Formats: sequence, C-alpha cells, structure tokens
Amino acid sequence: MAEGTPGSLAVVGTGLIGTSIALAARAAGLDVRGFDPDPEALQGAVDRGALEPAAGVEACVAGAGIAIVAAPMDHVTETALACLRADPDLVVTDAGSAKTDVVAAVDAAANEEEAARFVAGHPMTGSERSGPGAASASLLDGTAWVLCAGPRTSAASLEVVESLVRAVGAQPLTMDAERHDRLVALISHLPQLASTALMRVAAVRAAGEPELMLLAAGGFRDLTRLAASNPELWADILLANAGRARDAIDVYVDSLHQLGELLKSGDRDALIDVFRRSKEARLEMGAKPSAKVGVAILSVPIPDRPGVLADVTSTLGALGINIEDLEIVHSAEGAKGSLHVTVEEGSAEEAVRALADRGYEVGRLA
Repeated sequence: MAEGTPGSLAVVGTGLIGTSIALAARAAGLDVRGFDPDPEALQGAVDRGALEPAAGVEACVAGAGIAIVAAPMDHVTETALACLRADPDLVVTDAGSAKTDVVAAVDAAANEEEAARFVAGHPMTGSERSGPGAASASLLDGTAWVLCAGPRTSAASLEVVESLVRAVGAQPLTMDAERHDRLVALISHLPQLASTALMRVAAVRAAGEPELMLLAAGGFRDLTRLAASNPELWADILLANAGRARDAIDVYVDSLHQLGELLKSGDRDALIDVFRRSKEARLEMGAKPSAKVGVAILSVPIPDRPGVLADVTSTLGALGINIEDLEIVHSAEGAKGSLHVTVEEGSAEEAVRALADRGYEVGRLA
C-alpha cells in the first residue's frame, strides 16, 4: 500500500462503481466497510467479498481514514455532508458524474472544517451493466479519476484522495468542476444520449418492420450498447448536467447535419476526408502514447464466461507478444462480447494465427 494511503476505507453506495472501488481497495490491502440503503445491493457487495457490511452511514465511516460516496446523483450532496459530520477526521470524496452543483452545494452547507475535508471526484469508468454483481476491480485499471477541489478544500485532503486513487490502480487528474462537466458532457453524456436515440429510432421503426432487428450486425450493436444502461441512473446524471449535455447535443447534431450535406452534394472526396480524420483520431485514442505508431488492433469475439480473457492473454503472452492496450466491449445481451486487443504491427499475424488455433475468429480493426 502506498505511503499516505489510509488503511481503512468506507464506501457508501454499493452499486457497480462503489463495489468495484471496494474490490480494488481490498486488493490493495485496505480494510473496507460499506453501506447501502438497499439491503440487496449491500448483500451483493458482501457476497462478492468486497467489504464488511455496516448498519448505517455513521457506522460505516466511523474511524475510517477516507469515505467514498457512490450514491445516485440526487443523493450525493446530502450523503457527503452526513459523512463529513459523522467523523471530524474523515476525508470524503464522491464518484458522481457531474461535479459543479455538488461542489457548490457542499461548500454552501459545510462549515470551514468540513469543507476542507471534501474533494469531489469522478472515476471515468463504468459499464452498461449495473449493480454489485457486475462490479470488477479491473474497471479502475489505468482509468483517469478526476478530482475537483472546492474553494475551501485543503491540500492535505486532496493528497489523501490522490493516494487512494493511485492505490486502486487509477490515475488522479485534478480539474476545475465546471471544466469537468463541460468535457464529460461531450465524452460521456453525449455517447449515452446518442446510443439511446439510435436505439429509440430503430425500435420505433421496427414496429412496422419486424425484420429490422434481425439485420442488426456488430456496428449497430456496438453503437447501441449504452442504451442497455440503467435508466434511473442516467436520467439523474443527465439532469445534473443538463445545460452542458444540451450544448453537446447541439454540436453533435451540427456534425450530423454537415455529413448530411456532404451526402446531398455527392462530394465523395470530402466524405472520405471526414472518415479518414475520424479514423485517425479513434486509433490515436486506442493506443498507449508510446505505441501510437506501428500497432494493429485485433477484434476477438468471445463468449461471456470465466477464463476467456485469461486464455487470450496467456496465449499471446506465451509467444512473447506484448498487449499494448485491451478493451472489453460487452454485448447488451450479456452472453457474448468482443476484445479489442492492440499489439505491435510486427506481431499481428502471429497473434492472429495463435488465437485462431485456439478457436477464436479474429478480425483486424486497424
């Protein structure tokens, strides 16, 4: 455990994110207690071996060095304040997806000493699946964890939270709350809205065209995966950042309109240029900074069962093939998915052959 990391963690809210954080913290050697007002969610986290259960917020945070509020957005502020007031030595952070209103509300309601111990946070990870049963410590591996200090947050509290973030395998990134909300509206909230809108359009059209969904292939399924997300959770997230989400929609609609105009004009060269630049940007995002040039991205369809990921990685590892990046793309149906495996270009053919010998149908995305 890293120096400066508290030895005990309290997790208030044991859904997907709270339980994933608890699992990662336990793996890092921390003692973890948890509480959730939903008894089934709390028991689910206990069954996963993520934490010891507590009977309430006060019992959960008593004596802990740090508490993480992983509650729904409309309960984050009140829960954070309850944690701050339950233990005068406790540093409190949260895992909510919108930060400006939370930072302002906690600062307005807290006294000087309480406000110094609050650090708003947002681990940039998740899944279309929900609940403690879908949790995994690996959700945090290498992910950016944004920290937004309030006007009275102390440097010592920020250091405590940064140390915890590193201990569970994530990367702390400090940022102003307003800037965070503006950026996540584009990179997180807009994808959810776009996926939901596309699925809604298809579902409406399918009422009159029953064969429509039978034609849905990998591209449609990839783009609509997020539409299978928790409806209540996303309604609260988007309402908490509604203005910036609307701005992101406007930008997206304008981009779609520009593509429509290119189709109308028949300008093939301009259309190819748009596709090319978007492809280059996507490939830049899909590789580590040290390996952006000379990589291949392999798509490996896999069944959703234990041991498959280990089989793929051990097969490549036995050949000395380094995995530069790995992305798990879940199917909304839950029974299958794909691995996007990034390897060095020179190893791509050998990797494809080895995985094919294990029975996998491997395709190249790039």
